[in-house]
Amino acid sequence: MKVSRLAVPGALAATAVLALSSPALAHVSVQPEGTAAKGGYAVVDFKVPNERDNASTTKLEVNFPTDHPLTSVMPEPIDGWQIAVTKSKLAKPLEVHGEKVTEAVSKVTWTATDGGVRPGFFQKFPVSVGKLPEDTDQLVFKAIQTYDNKEVVRWIEVPQEGQDEPDNPAPVLKLSAAADAHGSAGAQKSSSGASADDTKATAANTSAAADDDTDTTARVLGVIGIVAGVAGVAYGVLAGRRRNAA
Repeated sequence: MKVSRLAVPGALAATAVLALSSPALAHVSVQPEGTAAKGGYAVVDFKVPNERDNASTTKLEVNFPTDHPLTSVMPEPIDGWQIAVTKSKLAKPLEVHGEKVTEAVSKVTWTATDGGVRPGFFQKFPVSVGKLPEDTDQLVFKAIQTYDNKEVVRWIEVPQEGQDEPDNPAPVLKLSAAADAHGSAGAQKSSSGASADDTKATAANTSAAADDDTDTTARVLGVIGIVAGVAGVAYGVLAGRRRNAA
């Protein structure tokens, strides 16, 4: 009897923890494949887990930000899903690569044609996006998840810094610092692993060492020549004395 009394509160506590943690663990999210740098292009994955035990996710709608419109949005084809891309007129035209752009993608919709995301599974929806804005640290994508039992979950609440995560948080893409396309010429490395300046210094040192070796060799040969000359003179003197003595 004591065991059952202890088990009931324990089970209730475990259920409460699971209920509190489920929203944070099983919401629609977005992550880049690699990095998503300001001013560049990236491939991002919208990850959709199935939160239900008795229904499949058959539709996903992702709304793209209008305050920072993306002029290039290209979804990757996925077997078993039909993809629709919706464009809208921009309130203020943008200039991209020297051309004026008057519309941008406002929504991408994936509709299942073969069962969708079944219970116990998740699905990634890759999209190539750009040009990423340079005047913000993140992009918010509000998403709507639909199940085959007609249930609709709206992941549209924007998380606020310093506050608890909302029950239905919108997917947020964090942007990294803009990549330096030019870099520092002095820091560029050669194939040997040294910089250009280091390579020049090494070449100069090698040349100086070669010159020193040449000078040393010349000096040695000069000394040998002098010694040989002195030996030759001494030999001649001795030979002359021997003739006179004879």
